[in-house]
Amino acid sequence: MRAALPWTRTNSLQVAAIFLLLHSDQSGAADLARGRVIATRWCSECHVTGPGQQRGSDKVPTFSEINKSEKFDAARLSTFLSAPQHSRMPDLSLTRAEIADLAAYIKSQGH
Repeated sequence: MRAALPWTRTNSLQVAAIFLLLHSDQSGAADLARGRVIATRWCSECHVTGPGQQRGSDKVPTFSEINKSEKFDAARLSTFLSAPQHSRMPDLSLTRAEIADLAAYIKSQGH
């Protein structure tokens, strides 16, 4: 009968790798709360980004209007946010995760 092997560094690394893989799958989903924070910080000067906001430009659509637009499904919205230099919007240099969060937040408005 073999004696149980002591916990090794290899075991620790394997457990850590499994944990990271499981955690990364869960973090792949867009985060509406982070999207709201990004919208409030970067978008709310021009766009009405959510209920209760009192100010915004009447020259740009609200997030609710963007959400209802057939022109912007989630994929097109993400593409647009990735390359805003083709519009009047500034280049915010958002990461892919931030773009996914912001797009998901926009698509959650106006239901």
